[in-house]
Amino acid sequence: MIVCSCNVLSDADVRSAVDAAAPLPRTPRDLYGCLGCSAQCGRCARTIRKIMDEALGACAKACCAGCPHSTMDDADIDALAPSGVLEDLAKVAAAA
Repeated sequence: MIVCSCNVLSDADVRSAVDAAAPLPRTPRDLYGCLGCSAQCGRCARTIRKIMDEALGACAKACCAGCPHSTMDDADIDALAPSGVLEDLAKVAAAA
């Protein structure tokens, strides 16, 4: 399944990058770098984060702050999107 249409990344690409990267990507931004691309619109960041958490398994939930596997919060994910994109998406979703 394609999770990032801007960079044409599949869920399998994300899982493979998490499994193969050294050091492990900690954020969607790190993962984009592992795959040789960067975030464009940012709509996929939450989905990529979820796939990364699933790929890391229990470690993603158990690791403490400072660990390379620790999860990022919504503010970090929102920072990946260009200014105004997430707000525009919220308006479109509310209007639908």
